[in-house]
Amino acid sequence: MSLAEAVNDKAASARSLYDKLEDRVLARDQVGASETYYDLVRDGRPLSEMLREAVRIHGPYTHVPYHERIDDGFVNFVNNDHCLLSARATLHLSKWLPAEMAGLPMAQTIWYIPTGLDIWNQKINKAPGHYARAERGMARQEGVPPKPVVHWPDQEPERLDGSLRERLDQWLTLVHRGRVLEAYRVFLGLMQNKAERKAVLAELVFAGLIDLQDRAFLNRSYTTGHKSYRARATVELGTAIGWDDAHAVLYAGALDIAVGPRWYSTYEMACNCVTHYLEQQKISAIPYAGTTAKELALLKNSEPLSASEAEAFLDVVLHQHEPAYLGELSRLLLAGKGPRQILDVLQIGAAQVLLETQDSLNFSISQHCYEYCNTLGWFYDSFEHPQRLKLLYSAASFLNRNAWHQRNIGDGTAHVAELPAGAERMSAPQLLERTLAAIVALDGPQAVAWARAYLANGGDRQMLVQQLALTACRLGNDPHNQEIAQCLLEDYAKNRGFDRDRLLLACVQHTAVHRKYGDFLECGRRYGRAMGVAALV
Repeated sequence: MSLAEAVNDKAASARSLYDKLEDRVLARDQVGASETYYDLVRDGRPLSEMLREAVRIHGPYTHVPYHERIDDGFVNFVNNDHCLLSARATLHLSKWLPAEMAGLPMAQTIWYIPTGLDIWNQKINKAPGHYARAERGMARQEGVPPKPVVHWPDQEPERLDGSLRERLDQWLTLVHRGRVLEAYRVFLGLMQNKAERKAVLAELVFAGLIDLQDRAFLNRSYTTGHKSYRARATVELGTAIGWDDAHAVLYAGALDIAVGPRWYSTYEMACNCVTHYLEQQKISAIPYAGTTAKELALLKNSEPLSASEAEAFLDVVLHQHEPAYLGELSRLLLAGKGPRQILDVLQIGAAQVLLETQDSLNFSISQHCYEYCNTLGWFYDSFEHPQRLKLLYSAASFLNRNAWHQRNIGDGTAHVAELPAGAERMSAPQLLERTLAAIVALDGPQAVAWARAYLANGGDRQMLVQQLALTACRLGNDPHNQEIAQCLLEDYAKNRGFDRDRLLLACVQHTAVHRKYGDFLECGRRYGRAMGVAALV
């Protein structure tokens, strides 16, 4: 039985609750939507079903016509996918929490969705929500809010002829040219062949990973890998729900990949790195295509970097200007180092930049760079896509740009807090308690110092992972931020680099310091009261 059939089969209770949830979401009623979610949890509805229904409800209203708008001569960025990214993170975060709190990540998703609709009109104060907050200098809307706008209507599948590679290339050409609805129809058609579905989904994520803007300083209108995060969310949510029942996920996630603007210049550089550094040939104007034999051979490398090699490589990536890191990355590959092992080191470098970000307003680049490195690691682990090696150059470029951006805006220096006398004699549980208290107090340096002491004391890493996940889920009002914690904790479990504890410390720093909105503990308290979880009240 499909999820949709299961919902309808339960008729009165489940269907009426989901109808009520839709009504409250479209009315932009955070409290009413949350109370309906509590009823769904009490009714025993499975998480995959609730995620499917939540995406179905918000999907039509979380698209934008374009990811930029020019308002009276000023360029502004229009973001629109935090609802979907939060849903993806919920799949993982819920598994790490104590059983009585497992519903909290989804509670944060539901709390956010009513504020995440129709971002396009929020930006010009024509609709209420997350991006039209009073604290941002924009007046709150009074009375009945306007209905959210559907900017891109859903479509029917369109089938193409030819080999799979030819059809994927046709789809990617439509994406490249910004033919949004046609590309979406073709993608729906590609997904209908179950035998080809994994390759189609890999190409969806690839199309997101190559879309990466090539500058950051004094920009707030940028594509910081978000399309790859949206594509990954599409893959993971569709897989969890079941593809025969996940059309709403494709509508919410796959259509956006062709929405402009689209930047491929960093990936173009990555392509030419193969010719220049690996093949050691001059770049000419002839058209190139595909992957070279040497490139495919290097993809099979699996030798790890020693600690000294990793530190030396990160010193180049984080502190030297282009093209130094490109040459060093190429040298490591040609020396037999594994691309996935190099990516582990890049993740540690991205975590270091998070640790060195001190201003709550300065995480825009550093947190997205980390998520890009995380998403690329997941891509390597999930798909055998032939262009993975080129994407390693894209990640290194993003990290180098990230590190210099932070320094250029006057950030990018780690602040070390001193602990009170006697801290060295405290037990691991006491050190953990103080770490979590400092995070909730939004004191990043102090939280990191306590966490360092906990780790040095031999504290249980898995207990720390659980408690960091829980604390990230308590601090709400924009669950894209708790998704960054999820990425760091996920990589801690997988990373085999020389200093993976740095990922835990970066999670502490980011959770404590990233920008908070309104009463950031309100959603957690409401959930605690409703579900009888005293620790959250």
